[in-house]
Amino acid sequence: MTKRTLIADLLKRPEAGGTHTVAGWVRSTRASGDVAFIVLNDGSNLSGIQLVLERATVPDFDNLSKTGTGTALQATGELVTSPAAGQQFELRVTALTVVGNADPDYPLQKKRHSFEYLRSIAHLRPRSNTFGAVFRLRSKLAQAIHQFFSERNFLYVHTPIITASDCEGAGELFRVTTLPPNGAPRNEGGSIDFGQDFFGQKTGLTVSGQLEGELFAQAFGNIYTFGPTFRAENSNTARHASEFWMIEPEMAFSDLADDADLAEEFVRYLCSFALRECAEDMAFFDQHIEKGLIQRVRAVAEANFARMDYGDAITHLQKAPVSFNFPVEWGLDLQTEHERYLTEQVVGGPVFVLNYPKDIKAFYMRQNNDGRTVAAMDLLVPKVGEIIGGSQREERLDLLEQRIDELEIPKEPLWWYLDSRRWGSTPHAGFGLGFERLIMYLSGMENIRDVIPFPRTPRHAEF
Repeated sequence: MTKRTLIADLLKRPEAGGTHTVAGWVRSTRASGDVAFIVLNDGSNLSGIQLVLERATVPDFDNLSKTGTGTALQATGELVTSPAAGQQFELRVTALTVVGNADPDYPLQKKRHSFEYLRSIAHLRPRSNTFGAVFRLRSKLAQAIHQFFSERNFLYVHTPIITASDCEGAGELFRVTTLPPNGAPRNEGGSIDFGQDFFGQKTGLTVSGQLEGELFAQAFGNIYTFGPTFRAENSNTARHASEFWMIEPEMAFSDLADDADLAEEFVRYLCSFALRECAEDMAFFDQHIEKGLIQRVRAVAEANFARMDYGDAITHLQKAPVSFNFPVEWGLDLQTEHERYLTEQVVGGPVFVLNYPKDIKAFYMRQNNDGRTVAAMDLLVPKVGEIIGGSQREERLDLLEQRIDELEIPKEPLWWYLDSRRWGSTPHAGFGLGFERLIMYLSGMENIRDVIPFPRTPRHAEF
Protein backbone atom coordinates (compact mmCIF):
# COMPACT_ATOMS: atom_id res chain seq x y z
CA MET A 1 0.00 0.00 0.00
CA THR A 2 1.02 3.61 -0.54
CA LYS A 3 2.95 5.11 2.37
CA ARG A 4 0.50 7.10 4.48
CA THR A 5 0.82 10.20 6.64
CA LEU A 6 -0.64 10.20 10.14
CA ILE A 7 -3.56 12.60 10.35
CA ALA A 8 -2.12 14.20 13.49
CA ASP A 9 1.11 14.98 11.62
CA LEU A 10 -0.77 16.28 8.60
CA LEU A 11 -2.77 18.71 10.72
CA LYS A 12 0.40 20.03 12.36
CA ARG A 13 1.72 21.33 9.04
CA PRO A 14 2.22 25.09 9.02
CA GLU A 15 0.27 25.60 5.81
CA ALA A 16 -1.93 23.86 3.26
CA GLY A 17 -0.61 22.35 0.05
CA GLY A 18 0.80 19.16 -1.37
CA THR A 19 -0.66 15.76 -2.15
CA HIS A 20 -0.94 13.36 0.78
CA THR A 21 -2.28 9.90 1.54
CA VAL A 22 -4.10 9.07 4.74
CA ALA A 23 -5.82 5.88 5.95
CA GLY A 24 -8.26 5.27 8.75
CA TRP A 25 -11.83 4.48 9.72
CA VAL A 26 -14.97 6.41 8.84
CA ARG A 27 -16.58 8.29 11.71
CA SER A 28 -19.38 9.88 9.70
CA THR A 29 -20.53 10.50 6.12
CA ARG A 30 -22.85 13.11 4.65
CA ALA A 31 -23.61 14.01 1.06
CA SER A 32 -25.02 17.17 -0.49
CA GLY A 33 -25.61 17.05 -4.22
CA ASP A 34 -22.35 16.54 -6.03
CA VAL A 35 -20.20 16.86 -2.88
CA ALA A 36 -19.75 14.43 0.01
CA PHE A 37 -17.94 14.82 3.33
CA ILE A 38 -16.35 11.95 5.25
CA VAL A 39 -14.73 12.33 8.66
CA LEU A 40 -11.80 9.91 8.81
CA ASN A 41 -9.90 9.02 11.98
CA ASP A 42 -6.72 6.95 12.22
CA GLY A 43 -6.33 7.07 16.01
CA SER A 44 -3.45 9.54 15.98
CA ASN A 45 -5.59 12.44 17.18
CA LEU A 46 -9.06 13.21 18.48
CA SER A 47 -10.71 15.06 15.62
CA GLY A 48 -9.54 13.15 12.54
CA ILE A 49 -9.72 14.94 9.20
CA GLN A 50 -12.54 15.80 6.83
CA LEU A 51 -12.34 14.30 3.35
CA VAL A 52 -14.08 16.26 0.61
CA LEU A 53 -15.30 14.17 -2.34
CA GLU A 54 -16.52 15.83 -5.56
CA ARG A 55 -18.39 13.96 -8.27
CA ALA A 56 -16.23 15.53 -10.96
CA THR A 57 -12.94 14.22 -9.57
CA VAL A 58 -13.73 11.01 -7.64
CA PRO A 59 -14.56 7.86 -9.62
CA ASP A 60 -17.55 5.86 -8.33
CA PHE A 61 -18.74 8.92 -6.44
CA ASP A 62 -22.28 7.62 -5.89
CA ASN A 63 -21.14 4.53 -4.00
CA LEU A 64 -18.28 6.14 -2.11
CA SER A 65 -20.46 9.02 -0.93
CA LYS A 66 -22.56 6.44 0.95
CA THR A 67 -19.63 4.82 2.74
CA GLY A 68 -20.81 3.45 6.08
CA THR A 69 -19.46 4.27 9.54
CA GLY A 70 -16.59 1.98 10.53
CA THR A 71 -15.38 1.35 6.98
CA ALA A 72 -11.60 1.39 6.52
CA LEU A 73 -10.46 3.78 3.77
CA GLN A 74 -7.30 4.99 2.12
CA ALA A 75 -7.55 8.47 0.62
CA THR A 76 -5.18 10.56 -1.48
CA GLY A 77 -5.72 14.22 -2.12
CA GLU A 78 -4.63 17.82 -1.73
CA LEU A 79 -4.43 19.41 1.70
CA VAL A 80 -6.46 22.62 1.53
CA THR A 81 -7.59 25.27 3.98
CA SER A 82 -11.04 24.46 5.31
CA PRO A 83 -13.77 27.10 5.07
CA ALA A 84 -15.66 25.46 7.94
CA ALA A 85 -15.25 26.49 11.57
CA GLY A 86 -13.40 24.17 13.94
CA GLN A 87 -10.92 22.74 11.46
CA GLN A 88 -7.91 24.32 9.83
CA PHE A 89 -7.39 21.86 6.97
CA GLU A 90 -9.31 19.28 4.98
CA LEU A 91 -8.30 16.83 2.27
CA ARG A 92 -9.73 17.35 -1.21
CA VAL A 93 -9.78 13.73 -2.44
CA THR A 94 -8.57 12.62 -5.83
CA ALA A 95 -8.41 8.87 -5.13
CA LEU A 96 -10.32 6.84 -2.57
CA THR A 97 -10.03 3.12 -1.88
CA VAL A 98 -12.19 0.98 0.38
CA VAL A 99 -9.74 -1.17 2.35
CA GLY A 100 -12.29 -2.92 4.52
CA ASN A 101 -16.10 -2.67 4.43
CA ALA A 102 -18.19 -2.38 7.58
CA ASP A 103 -21.53 -4.13 7.96
CA PRO A 104 -24.55 -1.81 8.21
CA ASP A 105 -25.12 -2.84 11.84
CA TYR A 106 -21.73 -1.43 12.96
CA PRO A 107 -22.15 -1.02 16.77
CA LEU A 108 -20.50 2.42 17.04
CA GLN A 109 -22.77 5.04 15.55
CA LYS A 110 -22.49 8.82 15.70
CA LYS A 111 -24.24 9.20 19.05
CA ARG A 112 -23.42 8.99 22.73
CA HIS A 113 -23.03 5.44 24.00
CA SER A 114 -22.92 4.53 27.69
CA PHE A 115 -19.60 3.36 29.08
CA GLU A 116 -21.29 0.16 30.19
CA TYR A 117 -22.35 -0.56 26.61
CA LEU A 118 -18.89 0.26 25.30
CA ARG A 119 -17.34 -2.23 27.76
CA SER A 120 -19.42 -4.92 26.05
CA ILE A 121 -17.68 -4.10 22.75
CA ALA A 122 -14.17 -3.56 24.10
CA HIS A 123 -12.78 -4.73 20.75
CA LEU A 124 -14.31 -1.63 19.10
CA ARG A 125 -14.42 1.02 21.83
CA PRO A 126 -10.89 2.33 21.06
CA ARG A 127 -12.44 3.85 17.91
CA SER A 128 -14.71 6.09 20.00
CA ASN A 129 -13.68 9.63 20.92
CA THR A 130 -13.53 9.00 24.65
CA PHE A 131 -11.49 5.83 24.51
CA GLY A 132 -9.25 7.14 21.78
CA ALA A 133 -8.37 9.98 24.16
CA VAL A 134 -7.96 7.64 27.14
CA PHE A 135 -5.58 5.26 25.40
CA ARG A 136 -3.51 8.00 23.79
CA LEU A 137 -3.11 9.49 27.27
CA ARG A 138 -2.21 6.07 28.68
CA SER A 139 0.43 5.49 26.00
CA LYS A 140 2.06 8.88 26.41
CA LEU A 141 2.04 8.66 30.20
CA ALA A 142 3.79 5.28 30.05
CA GLN A 143 6.56 6.86 27.99
CA ALA A 144 6.71 9.84 30.36
CA ILE A 145 7.20 7.53 33.35
CA HIS A 146 10.25 5.92 31.73
CA GLN A 147 11.51 9.35 30.74
CA PHE A 148 11.19 10.69 34.31
CA PHE A 149 13.22 7.88 35.84
CA SER A 150 15.74 7.74 33.02
CA GLU A 151 16.49 11.45 33.47
CA ARG A 152 17.24 10.72 37.15
CA ASN A 153 19.44 7.68 36.45
CA PHE A 154 17.09 5.07 37.88
CA LEU A 155 17.64 1.51 36.64
CA TYR A 156 14.56 -0.12 35.08
CA VAL A 157 14.07 -3.63 36.53
CA HIS A 158 11.78 -6.32 35.13
CA THR A 159 10.58 -8.12 38.24
CA PRO A 160 8.94 -11.57 37.94
CA ILE A 161 5.26 -12.09 37.21
CA ILE A 162 5.31 -15.61 38.70
CA THR A 163 6.38 -15.58 42.35
CA ALA A 164 6.37 -17.72 45.48
CA SER A 165 6.01 -14.75 47.85
CA ASP A 166 3.01 -12.61 48.74
CA CYS A 167 4.41 -9.12 49.21
CA GLU A 168 1.47 -7.74 51.18
CA GLY A 169 0.76 -10.91 53.17
CA ALA A 170 -2.94 -10.76 52.28
CA GLY A 171 -3.08 -14.08 50.44
CA GLU A 172 -4.81 -12.60 47.41
CA LEU A 173 -2.75 -14.47 44.83
CA PHE A 174 -3.91 -16.11 41.64
CA ARG A 175 -2.40 -19.57 41.84
CA VAL A 176 -0.11 -20.77 39.04
CA THR A 177 -0.04 -24.53 38.76
CA THR A 178 0.25 -27.37 36.28
CA LEU A 179 -1.35 -29.87 38.66
CA PRO A 180 -4.64 -31.34 37.41
CA PRO A 181 -7.78 -29.82 38.94
CA ASN A 182 -8.97 -33.32 39.78
CA GLY A 183 -6.62 -35.94 41.14
CA ALA A 184 -3.83 -33.61 42.27
CA PRO A 185 -1.17 -35.42 44.33
CA ARG A 186 -1.69 -35.27 48.09
CA ASN A 187 0.53 -35.24 51.16
CA GLU A 188 -0.03 -37.69 54.00
CA GLY A 189 -2.26 -35.11 55.69
CA GLY A 190 -4.47 -34.84 52.62
CA SER A 191 -3.34 -31.38 51.45
CA ILE A 192 -2.16 -30.82 47.88
CA ASP A 193 1.50 -31.73 47.40
CA PHE A 194 2.84 -28.65 45.63
CA GLY A 195 6.30 -30.22 45.80
CA GLN A 196 5.22 -32.13 42.69
CA ASP A 197 4.09 -28.98 40.89
CA PHE A 198 6.03 -27.39 38.03
CA PHE A 199 8.09 -25.11 40.33
CA GLY A 200 8.17 -27.54 43.24
CA GLN A 201 6.26 -25.18 45.53
CA LYS A 202 3.20 -22.94 45.68
CA THR A 203 3.43 -20.09 43.18
CA GLY A 204 1.14 -17.30 42.04
CA LEU A 205 0.91 -14.15 39.97
CA THR A 206 2.70 -11.24 41.59
CA VAL A 207 0.90 -8.62 43.65
CA SER A 208 3.95 -6.33 43.61
CA GLY A 209 7.51 -6.15 42.35
CA GLN A 210 8.64 -4.33 45.48
CA LEU A 211 10.52 -7.08 47.30
CA GLU A 212 12.60 -7.95 44.24
CA GLY A 213 13.04 -4.24 43.56
CA GLU A 214 14.55 -3.79 47.01
CA LEU A 215 17.25 -6.32 46.16
CA PHE A 216 18.23 -4.38 43.05
CA ALA A 217 18.27 -1.10 44.98
CA GLN A 218 20.92 -2.68 47.22
CA ALA A 219 23.12 -3.05 44.14
CA PHE A 220 22.23 -0.11 41.89
CA GLY A 221 21.06 2.55 44.35
CA ASN A 222 17.96 3.82 42.57
CA ILE A 223 15.69 1.51 40.57
CA TYR A 224 12.08 1.30 39.44
CA THR A 225 9.67 -1.34 38.22
CA PHE A 226 6.72 -0.76 35.90
CA GLY A 227 4.68 -3.79 35.05
CA PRO A 228 1.49 -5.81 35.54
CA THR A 229 0.34 -6.93 38.98
CA PHE A 230 -2.56 -9.13 40.02
CA ARG A 231 -4.96 -9.35 42.96
CA ALA A 232 -7.42 -12.21 43.42
CA GLU A 233 -9.71 -9.89 45.34
CA ASN A 234 -13.42 -10.40 44.80
CA SER A 235 -14.17 -6.68 44.59
CA ASN A 236 -16.55 -5.09 42.12
CA THR A 237 -15.93 -1.43 42.91
CA ALA A 238 -15.13 1.21 40.32
CA ARG A 239 -11.55 1.44 41.68
CA HIS A 240 -10.50 -2.22 41.71
CA ALA A 241 -9.34 -4.56 38.96
CA SER A 242 -7.81 -8.02 39.12
CA GLU A 243 -5.03 -7.08 36.70
CA PHE A 244 -3.43 -3.66 36.69
CA TRP A 245 -0.07 -1.94 36.27
CA MET A 246 2.14 -0.54 39.01
CA ILE A 247 5.04 1.89 39.09
CA GLU A 248 7.35 1.13 42.01
CA PRO A 249 10.61 3.04 42.53
CA GLU A 250 13.05 2.02 45.27
CA MET A 251 15.96 4.11 46.57
CA ALA A 252 18.91 2.98 48.67
CA PHE A 253 20.46 5.34 51.23
CA SER A 254 17.09 7.09 51.54
CA ASP A 255 14.51 7.72 54.24
CA LEU A 256 10.79 8.58 54.36
CA ALA A 257 11.41 12.27 53.63
CA ASP A 258 13.38 11.37 50.49
CA ASP A 259 10.55 9.06 49.48
CA ALA A 260 7.96 11.84 49.78
CA ASP A 261 10.23 14.24 47.86
CA LEU A 262 10.44 11.82 44.92
CA ALA A 263 6.69 11.13 44.97
CA GLU A 264 5.90 14.85 44.90
CA GLU A 265 8.31 15.49 42.04
CA PHE A 266 6.91 12.49 40.15
CA VAL A 267 3.24 13.49 40.41
CA ARG A 268 3.92 17.12 39.52
CA TYR A 269 5.98 16.00 36.52
CA LEU A 270 3.20 13.73 35.19
CA CYS A 271 0.51 16.36 35.68
CA SER A 272 2.57 18.92 33.79
CA PHE A 273 3.37 16.39 31.08
CA ALA A 274 -0.29 15.54 30.50
CA LEU A 275 -1.29 19.20 30.23
CA ARG A 276 1.55 19.94 27.82
CA GLU A 277 1.82 16.83 25.66
CA CYS A 278 -1.81 15.65 25.64
CA ALA A 279 -3.48 19.05 25.32
CA GLU A 280 -6.15 18.08 22.78
CA ASP A 281 -7.24 15.02 24.72
CA MET A 282 -7.13 16.85 28.07
CA ALA A 283 -9.38 19.55 26.59
CA PHE A 284 -11.80 16.80 25.53
CA PHE A 285 -11.84 15.36 29.06
CA ASP A 286 -12.37 18.84 30.49
CA GLN A 287 -15.34 19.44 28.20
CA HIS A 288 -17.02 16.03 28.13
CA ILE A 289 -15.88 14.03 31.18
CA GLU A 290 -15.20 16.42 34.08
CA LYS A 291 -15.73 20.15 33.96
CA GLY A 292 -12.79 21.96 35.52
CA LEU A 293 -10.40 19.01 35.13
CA ILE A 294 -7.62 21.06 33.57
CA GLN A 295 -7.76 23.58 36.39
CA ARG A 296 -7.67 20.76 38.98
CA VAL A 297 -4.68 19.04 37.36
CA ARG A 298 -2.84 22.33 36.91
CA ALA A 299 -3.35 23.16 40.58
CA VAL A 300 -1.60 19.92 41.56
CA ALA A 301 1.20 20.49 39.05
CA GLU A 302 1.91 23.87 40.61
CA ALA A 303 1.28 23.00 44.28
CA ASN A 304 3.62 22.58 47.18
CA PHE A 305 2.58 19.33 48.82
CA ALA A 306 1.80 19.57 52.53
CA ARG A 307 2.97 16.96 55.08
CA MET A 308 0.97 15.84 58.09
CA ASP A 309 1.51 13.19 60.74
CA TYR A 310 -1.14 10.48 60.99
CA GLY A 311 -1.92 11.54 64.57
CA ASP A 312 -2.55 15.13 63.46
CA ALA A 313 -4.76 13.84 60.64
CA ILE A 314 -6.89 11.94 63.17
CA THR A 315 -7.20 15.09 65.28
CA HIS A 316 -8.37 17.13 62.27
CA LEU A 317 -10.94 14.48 61.37
CA GLN A 318 -12.27 14.21 64.92
CA LYS A 319 -12.79 17.98 65.00
CA ALA A 320 -14.44 18.06 61.56
CA PRO A 321 -17.87 19.72 61.46
CA VAL A 322 -19.19 16.85 59.31
CA SER A 323 -20.31 13.28 59.96
CA PHE A 324 -18.36 10.43 58.43
CA ASN A 325 -19.75 7.02 57.52
CA PHE A 326 -16.67 5.28 58.93
CA PRO A 327 -15.35 5.76 62.49
CA VAL A 328 -12.34 7.97 63.18
CA GLU A 329 -9.94 6.97 65.91
CA TRP A 330 -6.21 6.44 66.31
CA GLY A 331 -5.27 2.99 65.11
CA LEU A 332 -7.83 2.72 62.32
CA ASP A 333 -6.96 3.13 58.66
CA LEU A 334 -8.20 6.18 56.80
CA GLN A 335 -11.10 5.69 54.40
CA THR A 336 -11.60 7.58 51.16
CA GLU A 337 -14.05 10.00 52.78
CA HIS A 338 -11.43 10.85 55.43
CA GLU A 339 -8.68 11.24 52.86
CA ARG A 340 -10.77 13.56 50.69
CA TYR A 341 -11.71 15.71 53.66
CA LEU A 342 -8.06 16.13 54.62
CA THR A 343 -6.86 17.05 51.13
CA GLU A 344 -9.89 19.08 50.04
CA GLN A 345 -11.04 20.78 53.25
CA VAL A 346 -8.12 20.84 55.69
CA VAL A 347 -5.22 21.42 53.29
CA GLY A 348 -6.88 22.52 50.06
CA GLY A 349 -4.33 20.64 47.97
CA PRO A 350 -2.09 17.56 47.94
CA VAL A 351 -0.93 16.27 51.33
CA PHE A 352 1.28 13.45 52.59
CA VAL A 353 0.04 11.64 55.68
CA LEU A 354 3.05 10.16 57.47
CA ASN A 355 3.85 7.65 60.22
CA TYR A 356 0.89 5.27 60.40
CA PRO A 357 0.18 2.79 63.23
CA LYS A 358 2.26 -0.31 62.59
CA ASP A 359 -0.68 -2.66 63.21
CA ILE A 360 -2.42 -1.55 60.00
CA LYS A 361 0.65 -1.64 57.77
CA ALA A 362 2.76 -4.29 56.04
CA PHE A 363 5.59 -6.24 57.68
CA TYR A 364 8.39 -4.63 55.67
CA MET A 365 7.80 -1.03 56.85
CA ARG A 366 10.43 0.48 59.14
CA GLN A 367 9.43 0.69 62.79
CA ASN A 368 9.69 4.11 64.38
CA ASN A 369 11.28 4.65 67.77
CA ASP A 370 7.89 5.12 69.47
CA GLY A 371 7.14 1.40 69.01
CA ARG A 372 3.64 2.25 67.79
CA THR A 373 4.13 3.59 64.27
CA VAL A 374 6.03 2.84 61.09
CA ALA A 375 7.65 5.17 58.56
CA ALA A 376 4.81 4.91 56.04
CA MET A 377 3.26 7.55 53.83
CA ASP A 378 0.18 8.06 51.69
CA LEU A 379 -0.15 10.88 49.20
CA LEU A 380 -3.67 12.28 49.13
CA VAL A 381 -4.97 14.47 46.31
CA PRO A 382 -8.31 16.23 45.77
CA LYS A 383 -11.15 14.26 44.18
CA VAL A 384 -9.78 10.74 44.79
CA GLY A 385 -7.92 10.69 48.11
CA GLU A 386 -4.94 8.31 48.17
CA ILE A 387 -3.01 8.08 44.92
CA ILE A 388 0.40 6.87 46.19
CA GLY A 389 1.38 4.62 49.09
CA GLY A 390 4.94 4.09 50.24
CA SER A 391 7.31 3.66 53.14
CA GLN A 392 10.83 3.48 54.37
CA ARG A 393 11.69 -0.22 54.51
CA GLU A 394 12.92 -2.04 57.63
CA GLU A 395 16.63 -2.53 57.00
CA ARG A 396 17.39 -4.02 60.46
CA LEU A 397 17.30 -7.80 60.28
CA ASP A 398 16.37 -8.42 63.92
CA LEU A 399 13.39 -6.07 63.83
CA LEU A 400 12.26 -7.36 60.44
CA GLU A 401 12.32 -10.97 61.69
CA GLN A 402 10.52 -9.93 64.86
CA ARG A 403 7.74 -8.29 62.87
CA ILE A 404 7.37 -11.29 60.56
CA ASP A 405 7.03 -13.53 63.62
CA GLU A 406 4.42 -11.20 65.15
CA LEU A 407 2.31 -11.45 62.01
CA GLU A 408 2.89 -15.24 61.76
CA ILE A 409 4.19 -14.94 58.21
CA PRO A 410 6.18 -17.99 57.04
CA LYS A 411 9.87 -17.10 56.79
CA GLU A 412 10.96 -19.84 54.43
CA PRO A 413 9.58 -18.25 51.21
CA LEU A 414 11.30 -14.98 52.24
CA TRP A 415 14.76 -16.38 53.00
CA TRP A 416 16.31 -14.44 50.11
CA TYR A 417 14.63 -11.20 51.23
CA LEU A 418 15.96 -11.63 54.77
CA ASP A 419 19.41 -12.38 53.36
CA SER A 420 19.47 -8.90 51.83
CA ARG A 421 19.62 -7.53 55.40
CA ARG A 422 22.69 -9.58 56.26
CA TRP A 423 25.26 -8.13 53.88
CA GLY A 424 25.53 -4.37 53.53
CA SER A 425 21.93 -3.46 54.28
CA THR A 426 21.15 0.23 53.91
CA PRO A 427 18.21 2.48 54.79
CA HIS A 428 15.98 2.48 51.73
CA ALA A 429 12.51 3.60 50.73
CA GLY A 430 10.03 3.39 47.90
CA PHE A 431 6.42 3.76 46.89
CA GLY A 432 3.78 2.33 44.58
CA LEU A 433 1.54 4.19 42.15
CA GLY A 434 -1.25 2.34 40.39
CA PHE A 435 -1.02 3.34 36.75
CA GLU A 436 -4.77 3.06 36.17
CA ARG A 437 -5.49 5.22 39.24
CA LEU A 438 -3.19 7.86 37.75
CA ILE A 439 -5.00 7.75 34.40
CA MET A 440 -8.36 8.02 36.15
CA TYR A 441 -7.12 11.06 38.05
CA LEU A 442 -5.76 12.81 34.98
CA SER A 443 -8.68 11.99 32.67
CA GLY A 444 -11.59 12.32 35.09
CA MET A 445 -12.80 8.82 34.19
CA GLU A 446 -14.72 7.34 37.11
CA ASN A 447 -14.30 3.60 36.52
CA ILE A 448 -11.02 1.69 36.35
CA ARG A 449 -12.58 -0.57 33.71
CA ASP A 450 -12.58 2.41 31.36
CA VAL A 451 -8.84 3.14 31.51
CA ILE A 452 -7.64 -0.45 30.84
CA PRO A 453 -7.80 -1.75 27.26
CA PHE A 454 -9.25 -5.12 28.32
CA PRO A 455 -10.28 -5.04 32.00
CA ARG A 456 -10.03 -8.13 34.17
CA THR A 457 -12.53 -8.09 37.03
CA PRO A 458 -14.41 -10.84 38.90
CA ARG A 459 -16.32 -13.01 36.41
CA HIS A 460 -15.03 -10.99 33.44
CA ALA A 461 -12.11 -12.06 31.26
CA GLU A 462 -13.53 -11.55 27.79
CA PHE A 463 -11.60 -10.29 24.81
